[in-house]
Amino acid sequence: MAVERDREGNRFSARVGRYARVGANMSGLAAKMAGARLFGAEIDKSANAAEIREVLGNLKGPMMKVAQLLATIPDAVPPEYAAELANLQSNAPPMGWGFVKRRMRAELGAGWQEKFGSFDHQPAAAASLGQVHRASDHAGKPLACKLQYPDMDSAVEADLSQFDMLLALHRRMRPAIDTADIGEEISDRLREELDYTREARHAAVYRHIFEQDPEINIPSVLPELSTRRLLTMSWLSGHPLLSYKEHALEERNEIARIMFKAWWSPFSHYGVIHGDPHLGNYTVFEQDGRPVGINLLDFGCIRIFPPGFVQGVVDLYLGLLEDDQARVISAYERWGFQGLTKELIEILNIWARFIYGPLLTDRVRPIAEGISPGAYGRKEAFRVHQALKELGPVRVPRYFVFMDRAAIGLGSVFLHLQAELNYFRLFNEQIEAFDEAVLAEKQSDVLKAAGL
Repeated sequence: MAVERDREGNRFSARVGRYARVGANMSGLAAKMAGARLFGAEIDKSANAAEIREVLGNLKGPMMKVAQLLATIPDAVPPEYAAELANLQSNAPPMGWGFVKRRMRAELGAGWQEKFGSFDHQPAAAASLGQVHRASDHAGKPLACKLQYPDMDSAVEADLSQFDMLLALHRRMRPAIDTADIGEEISDRLREELDYTREARHAAVYRHIFEQDPEINIPSVLPELSTRRLLTMSWLSGHPLLSYKEHALEERNEIARIMFKAWWSPFSHYGVIHGDPHLGNYTVFEQDGRPVGINLLDFGCIRIFPPGFVQGVVDLYLGLLEDDQARVISAYERWGFQGLTKELIEILNIWARFIYGPLLTDRVRPIAEGISPGAYGRKEAFRVHQALKELGPVRVPRYFVFMDRAAIGLGSVFLHLQAELNYFRLFNEQIEAFDEAVLAEKQSDVLKAAGL
């Protein structure tokens, strides 16, 4: 039987076009840096960083997402680059109705409009890999249709090859961190994000986890209106998180408490995290004019961890809390750090105490004081970088990448809300009676039920 060719699969011709758009500018920056080093000139990292942001900010697709990822990983790029890359806007200009009609026809056939009661011509949201349109079924139930931009398979493969250029820029500045595993981890997760069938299964995992929790809503997927490049889900109405910045502290704290649970509960009980901290992936729903819960809207970037890694997270926390050095070392080994020495452990503990700091004291407190959301973690990352210069390069295990990114993102949400909570008690509620074997069984069951 003949196999139908995927017209939008990873194609050489599409990659070549992408290389031309991305590669020329990036190569020019690399050549400039190489020339400066050859002739002993001082490299203006701030100016180069601004140029990189200018190059990437005009692109639709994965390279912008990669750059934003790098900005959240301690010392993956120099501080000047991180500051500029963090300013990239993830809302790309939307594609027009012509694209929408072609995408929908390709995924659902010529009569696709008859499958809906209504379908908005203008997108409700647009991001780096796709855009979302509001629609309804024939009974009037609101739906969200996520359409992938054309030729994203080729764009991802082209941009991932160019991704090495960004890491090479850093390697030329005597890095303290070996980025090999970081590159592999980001590449794997980006390829997963292109598969909307997998995203539907991720959503099923989260629906199972929170099906009995009235404070966290997960959309339902309509499989008959979904494909690898089209995902149709129920529309969850809510308000942007940032619209609550000026609300009373009690309301802001309530939102932050539910956000904490929405992130830590899946991790501590099932070993999965919602790995994209972008504020647009969450909305708040109300009852009687008051915020009472969170909608989780996007499931493309879900990281599934081995149960042993979760055990390491718990062990590191308890080791820091109880000043148990043996437990701390065991945790780093579980995470995959190699060649541990006393000096390296002390450096890693700088970052660990920053991440775990709000969880170690039994009191009501902000997540951090005197820090902007965009600068959260920067000072500590710089301290780690300076210390690792004497020991590096240190290879960062791949599991660390999205765990760290999501934790920084969650902390930034709390900073935006200016929440004040007892994070110690919230965290200890999640890890109470933690058992690696129990987690492994629960994880296996939920992944199997979702078809993962």
